[in-house]
Amino acid sequence: MRLSKFHLATVKEVPADAEIASHRLMLRAGMLRKLGAGLYTWSPLGLKVLKKVEAIVREEMDRAGALEVVMPTVQPRELWDETGRWQKFGPQLLKIKDRKEAEYCYAPTAEEVVTDFARGELKSYKQLPVNFYQINTKFRDEIRPRFGVMRAREFLMKDAYSFHLDEEGLRREYDNMYATYARIFTRLGLAFRAVAADTGAIGGSRSNEFQVLADSGEDALVFSDGSDYAANVELATALAPAPRPAAAESMHEVPTPGKSTCADVAALLRIDIKRTVKSVCVMGSDGFVLALVRGDHEVNEVKLQKIAGLAEYRLANEAEILDALGAKPGYLGPVGCDRKKVHVVADRDVAAMADFVVGANKVDFHIAGVNWGRDLPEPETIADIRKAIEGDASPDGKGTLRIARGIEVGHVFALGTKYSEAMDATVLDADGKSRPMQMGCYGIGVSRIVAAAIEQNHDDAGIVWPEPMAPWRVAVCMINPKNDAKVNEAATALYDELNSRGIETCLDDRGLRPGAMFADIELIGIPHRVVVSERGLAAGTFEYRGRRDAESRNLTREELFGLFAR
Repeated sequence: MRLSKFHLATVKEVPADAEIASHRLMLRAGMLRKLGAGLYTWSPLGLKVLKKVEAIVREEMDRAGALEVVMPTVQPRELWDETGRWQKFGPQLLKIKDRKEAEYCYAPTAEEVVTDFARGELKSYKQLPVNFYQINTKFRDEIRPRFGVMRAREFLMKDAYSFHLDEEGLRREYDNMYATYARIFTRLGLAFRAVAADTGAIGGSRSNEFQVLADSGEDALVFSDGSDYAANVELATALAPAPRPAAAESMHEVPTPGKSTCADVAALLRIDIKRTVKSVCVMGSDGFVLALVRGDHEVNEVKLQKIAGLAEYRLANEAEILDALGAKPGYLGPVGCDRKKVHVVADRDVAAMADFVVGANKVDFHIAGVNWGRDLPEPETIADIRKAIEGDASPDGKGTLRIARGIEVGHVFALGTKYSEAMDATVLDADGKSRPMQMGCYGIGVSRIVAAAIEQNHDDAGIVWPEPMAPWRVAVCMINPKNDAKVNEAATALYDELNSRGIETCLDDRGLRPGAMFADIELIGIPHRVVVSERGLAAGTFEYRGRRDAESRNLTREELFGLFAR
């Protein structure tokens, strides 16, 4: 492609609301132009990158045996009523009406539509397994769209759905898709981790996220430095605590005037904060719950929601706390509370503690030397309800946990029969018995990958594309082509030969000064730059610089082509 014939519209200034690197650089490089909140037009340059990602995703899905379809993005309400998600999906679901007042939504996902398709097409176990996928636009009405295409309202997504007779078939395809995703992100040249994750609103029994590692990532990833254990922070767990030691202290009340945090109490009493217990008051479907975690830990909201009666919990207000415990926050604890009014849920680390410190349910006082079974009844519920932290022992006993930041770009789910039962999607088994199909769901944020790649690969000069995603692999730049026909001729010949060898190359023939030309090529992230100049031709060399290189070097024609042949 000759850049004089291409729409390349780089800019120096970007809107103030471009908060992260990918948003700023995609606007500066002219890859995107904003139409409205969370809505973007992809320019020819942006589309070239998007298509590179899409092509690799499609190639690997086809290689894995999945079959491509295209499903409507406008979906009738009746399907969503069958699964109960017309209401449950929440305000992210964009609801519309046609001229006949029939209700529809603009697809945020396609479980209902693909299940409807499958129940009409699949009648026998002999047609299974099968995996249908599409690469299509989705829309989610984000309350606060931000970060460009990272959290846009409209986005391009690859979503796939597999159907099976039994759980064993689903497990095989889940593993197949897991391996397929690993190949996709490896081919794209991205540093990533696959982590165990919560199934969330999609549902199912098993789930893994694929996260592109980047300091700007919204998600915290927990992984072991001594094994392959990795999980989203919402699901991550640490090694189970050792058995509870024997009591060594007597329980006694201690004054703690004005000390309402575990850190302050520990400092006052000159003890390790790990000997204190934090009380979190919530309201569940069955009433007031006192959730207890160690003083240096935090409650994991997702884990807490999995406790019976807490699926839709909320924080208790001061009036509810006063009624249940007779005190205000900062001095709360389980000692002496009325277990008929208060359900105690203790993190497993707390349940394994002895001689610990809790609030006395009295302002400016705490109780030290507290022991389960002696000073208060054992907790009604013991569970892992805390966030894993850096330095925890890995749950598999191998190494310690570390935390990194990531950007979710893919997610695989084992859905089971959640949707097939709700929508009566069944097949006949070998005995002629009707059975709901087991389902898997596998998504990749195609447009999000582009932004995530930039977050992971950029510098002060601009984007640094991994080669598989770059709009062109090589940029041939001409110095003063109008003043020397030989420069123009040599640059064009080099450009033609590179492309003829399958090395995708652009020719910068716009006639810009070297500084402006080089700045554009660096900004848009071309991996390799080759400069053709009068001086270089006289010396029989080309000036070459890789996008990540600190300096340029002069290469002969043979050396240059040898470099690209690697």
